[in-house]
Amino acid sequence: MRLSDLAAAHVRELIVAGQLRAGEFIRPETVAEELGISATPAREGLLLLQTEGFLTIEPRRGFSVTALSSEDIRDIYDAQALLGGELTARAARIITPEVVNELEAIQTDLERAAAEEDYEAVERLNHQFHATIYRLAGSRKIRWLIKTTLPYAPRKFFAAVEGWPEASAQDHRAIIEHLRAGDQEAAREAMARHIRNAGALLADHLAASGTLG
Repeated sequence: MRLSDLAAAHVRELIVAGQLRAGEFIRPETVAEELGISATPAREGLLLLQTEGFLTIEPRRGFSVTALSSEDIRDIYDAQALLGGELTARAARIITPEVVNELEAIQTDLERAAAEEDYEAVERLNHQFHATIYRLAGSRKIRWLIKTTLPYAPRKFFAAVEGWPEASAQDHRAIIEHLRAGDQEAAREAMARHIRNAGALLADHLAASGTLG
């Protein structure tokens, strides 16, 4: 990963997790010090976040966190739900018992991690669960499109969003059962419902933290 991408990922996580609030200023030098890098790639990372809509440049003042609305967050997750639902429906058409068993094993480990409040493991296993389904579907362009929505998922601060680890632990079971049955439409709906639920939880979390404008 390039240092500028590292800086962008770090600040993006802080924003999405509510650690940086709307209107708050952030300096490249501060990011550089936190990550142990020079100010140049830190500034490049902040410029990238400006293009993504996370930051605004104010003349003579620098970078400030752009206000997101609850509707913005829900719209992003609605888009992700449509894309993820389509990929899951396509996966249901061709999934094998071996892949279903793989998903079951991932889910069992995820539920254990959630019970133990090992949120780093929950995040990793949640990513693995979705990636396994999406890769099976093929559809490279749809997977590329859904990847563009993922920066709005707070991976590093997973535990900060109340109810999110539990949603990952619970909603996946319905997805697995519909995949096992090869029911494309039910699998599509279960995945879409899961993603929209995650978006609603994130929107509520950011509203409570004062991140949303």
